[in-house]
Amino acid sequence: MDFTIPLEEYRERRERVLEALADAAAVVLAGSETPSGSPARRWKTDRLFHYLTGIDYESGAALLFDPTTEDPARRITLFLRPRDPETERWDGARDPLDSALRAKTGFAHVRRTTYLPTLLTEAARRTKRLACLHPFASYNADVSPDFAFFKKIGERIPGVAIEDQTQLLPAMRAVKSPAELAMIERAVVATEAGFAAAVSTIRPGLREGDIERAITAAFRELGCEPAFEPIVGAGVHSTVLHYSDFDGLVQEGDLIVIDYGAAYGNYASDVTRTYPASGTFTAEQRHIYEVVLRANLAGVAAARPGATFTEVDAAARAIIDAAGYADAFIHGTSHNVGLEVHDVTPDGPLRPGMVITVEPGIYLPEKGLGVRIEDDVLVTEGDPRVLTDAIPKTVAAVEAAMAAR
Repeated sequence: MDFTIPLEEYRERRERVLEALADAAAVVLAGSETPSGSPARRWKTDRLFHYLTGIDYESGAALLFDPTTEDPARRITLFLRPRDPETERWDGARDPLDSALRAKTGFAHVRRTTYLPTLLTEAARRTKRLACLHPFASYNADVSPDFAFFKKIGERIPGVAIEDQTQLLPAMRAVKSPAELAMIERAVVATEAGFAAAVSTIRPGLREGDIERAITAAFRELGCEPAFEPIVGAGVHSTVLHYSDFDGLVQEGDLIVIDYGAAYGNYASDVTRTYPASGTFTAEQRHIYEVVLRANLAGVAAARPGATFTEVDAAARAIIDAAGYADAFIHGTSHNVGLEVHDVTPDGPLRPGMVITVEPGIYLPEKGLGVRIEDDVLVTEGDPRVLTDAIPKTVAAVEAAMAAR
């Protein structure tokens, strides 16, 4: 099976955007790499840009939608920054603008970014309508990049209207295509292997970092990379939602919360499981665990077309509240998963093809006891499909897996 997104799918996405814009022009920016970027994780293009192009690592690139230009071949243009021989000696050669590049990218029209101001201004003069596609920034942050461009154009061309189309791309991205689902499922396979490696590794006396390294190695063995910074917390660390130090010692009787996931071709998975360091749960641990598991199952059952994230959360939270642990469940239950582990979330209810998490938890710092269970769930026309169901999560299945080490 081909675990890639074909060029034709990227082309179809762009055509859908062009059609939805009607006569409005729009621009999607890749973003720019900065010298302060971490060398440990390679810089990537903005995920909206990547979703429409499949292009990564191309700093300064842009995509212009110009529906009113006379030449149909020029209604969607890819802009790439000029070549720099000195930079290319450090970072590698970049392609010239030729037919081979057009075939490689799937674009009929490719220009250098030096032409973007002129062509975007011409499009604005013609149509007098500009559509914002990048999400708007909060008032205490920098203005979103396309809106910043459009404000400058509005100061130079009278009568230009700026429209809100920021829900267009999130609505498209949230519903996964068969090719995207195949990528996520490939990531899930590696995540299953990573959690199996964790089970094989866990024992009192280890450092949390030993477990993290075993999981990461299993991801890479199957051609995947970590989708996000992992959480591996034992004992009281299991009650810290974003714990990431990995320096704790696993003690007899601890619970270990592992929140991690692999990514394949940029598509993420996101799973949490909770394991007893000794191999079996104590009576209290089992009780808390089973409450969280029932909440997880209730949230999964609620993940149907037409439901909202609020309703999925309420279904899971009702179980925990009824068990008397309302104050110990301190986070939301769900988020979208896709090109980002916390993927874009459009307004409105769930739709078939969305992949979401369901991740209730109970955290009791005074007891050094935390439990979270998280699955990736595909919303379908019928019953929800748990993509990560092969990773053991019942008490019996977890204890059996640990007994088989």
